Amino acid sequence: MPVVESRHIVPVEPAVAFAISQTQGEIRKRWDPFIAHQHLMGGATEPAKGVRTFTVSRLGLSMVSEYVSHQPPSNVGMRMTQGSWFFARMGGGWRFAPVEGEPRQTLAIWRYNFACRPAWLAPVAERIGAWILQRDMDRRIDGYARGCADPVVLAAVGAGDADTDPDAGVDAPDAG
Repeated sequence: MPVVESRHIVPVEPAVAFAISQTQGEIRKRWDPFIAHQHLMGGATEPAKGVRTFTVSRLGLSMVSEYVSHQPPSNVGMRMTQGSWFFARMGGGWRFAPVEGEPRQTLAIWRYNFACRPAWLAPVAERIGAWILQRDMDRRIDGYARGCADPVVLAAVGAGDADTDPDAGVDAPDAG
């Protein structure tokens, strides 16, 4: 099963980084170039293990995913339960770790794994899918990093100047 990963150092502490990653609605669309629409399902008002999410990408593809873990401020995991016909399986996890010696910076690590169908096409489809998902994930984590420096996004999660590192910027070198 292919795995794609992106990393970025963001100029906020892990709790703020995690909170930004879990934003919904217009605040989420402010930083996430992938999402056209997203909402929690089943009457849920906030993310938690077992909560399902309906997402429509800006390309019009839709999926239902379920939180398999939700452990603020360190990690969140999801798995697709319904989605595009070409994915047999898809899952992902986002981790947030403090940067050693930099208390107001966080290393965000996003990792997705997937399998394509039909099985006879999977060897080719998974190579192409890995390239597409990597490109998409890189754009998303770059948007996320910009969101971590956006005063509107920061205010939406209750963070302000005291929670950010003014010297870090969003152009901090990636780790890894």
